[in-house]
Amino acid sequence: MSGHSKWAKLKHKKGDIDAKRGKIFSKIIKEITVSTRMGGDDPATNPRLRLAIQKAKEANMPGKNVDNAILRGAGKDESISYEEITYEGVGPGGVGLMITCLTDNKNRSVSDVRSTLTKNGATMGSAGSVSWQFEKKGLINIEKSAQPDEEKMMELALEAGAEDVVVEEEGYTVKTDIPSFVTVLEKLKASGVTVAESNLDFWPKQTVPVDDAVAEKLADLVALIDDLDDVQSVASNEASG
Repeated sequence: MSGHSKWAKLKHKKGDIDAKRGKIFSKIIKEITVSTRMGGDDPATNPRLRLAIQKAKEANMPGKNVDNAILRGAGKDESISYEEITYEGVGPGGVGLMITCLTDNKNRSVSDVRSTLTKNGATMGSAGSVSWQFEKKGLINIEKSAQPDEEKMMELALEAGAEDVVVEEEGYTVKTDIPSFVTVLEKLKASGVTVAESNLDFWPKQTVPVDDAVAEKLADLVALIDDLDDVQSVASNEASG
């Protein structure tokens, strides 16, 4: 996602965290459940689960909720089964969107996503229509107020094993390959770096430039999609600006 919409989205999340704590818990529980099912119930050997548990701690989620989600993912509680689905869309200005959902009802998810896109000047794309413009990466967002020295930030990230550091007006995006993601994240935190957000998400291989008016529409659209119950993340290939 572009610098404009990404950092705006982070501020939006911080402002709403108390009001939306229940929704945040729900999304983290889904992530713990699915990551356990996919990679096992041992955080030491399942980086995705380790990250999800870390997010649960940061959100002050009760340990019982975490334990129950792990049990569900390990197949010891089959009352609910979540599935990971990625939808593709085209937003204002021809910007590509990759929308990752964890859901127990695919019909509800696709209906909610399509409706939100259509009502906001965007369209749902067919499988493969947008995804070729993206690759899956580990992404660590750090605000410049947490690390104002760009040269030092680059040094810390590359020494930790990152692939690249994208410098934007409001912060840095540290990019890693999937296997190195958690290791890089933990090394940065151990070095005293304050992380604003970290995820395994889609990163654009090519970007689409947009003007300020379109950028604002995209930011609003992304916030609406991100607020849907089944949506875990939204990525775009809007050019940074």
